[in-house]
Order: sequence, then C-alpha cells, then structure tokens
Amino acid sequence: MCTCSNGSRSWQEERGARAASSQASSASGGLTIALDALGPTYMEIAARVGIDPALLHRVAVIGSGSLDVLPHNGPVVSLLAICGSTHRKSYFDIVIVGIVNSLLALVAVIALGTAFGSS
Repeated sequence: MCTCSNGSRSWQEERGARAASSQASSASGGLTIALDALGPTYMEIAARVGIDPALLHRVAVIGSGSLDVLPHNGPVVSLLAICGSTHRKSYFDIVIVGIVNSLLALVAVIALGTAFGSS
C-alpha cells in the first residue's frame, strides 16, 4: 500500500511522461519514450518504497494524455478543420476538456492511490 510520502514519486513519473508526450505530440508516443527511458528506474524506486506497479502505470497513462492536446497535435488541427473552427475560437475549450480535466483526474488517482493503494 502507498503512503503519503510516495505520492511525490508518482508525480515524478507523471512529469516525465507528460513532457515526453508534449514533445512527441502523442500520448502513446510519449508514454513509450518515457517508459523506455525511465521505466526500469521508476520500477526500482516503486519496489523500494512500496508503490504498486499498477498505480504507477495508471499515473503514467493519465500523465501522458494530459498534454496530448497541444495546438500542434494533428488530431487537434483535424478536429478544428472538420468543425470549421480556429485555434483562437476553440482552443480554450479544448484545454479545459483535454488538459484541465486530465490533471484533475491525475490528482484524484494519485490521492486515492496514496491513501488506499491500487488494489
């Protein structure tokens, strides 16, 4: 079971996955980059401090998806083109739905995982 002190480890993994996703412009691409580069290190730390690997995976997946809707992302450009809108008119709504909600879910998952574990 996770303790409160382990929550900071989850945040470290999330930041790595989020940064890689924003650079790759793809949640799955960023997750692959982050976990290929840092996965063994995070698993070692998780085993040492008692974080369930399932919780670690959930945090990485949600973190990688949080910046998957940056303006240069192909699906965002396609969505705006299909809807006949522009970044100026619609991007605030995309940020609220795609980034803010993902970060709120991430906070909830880390808090609940820290408090109750992931089982």
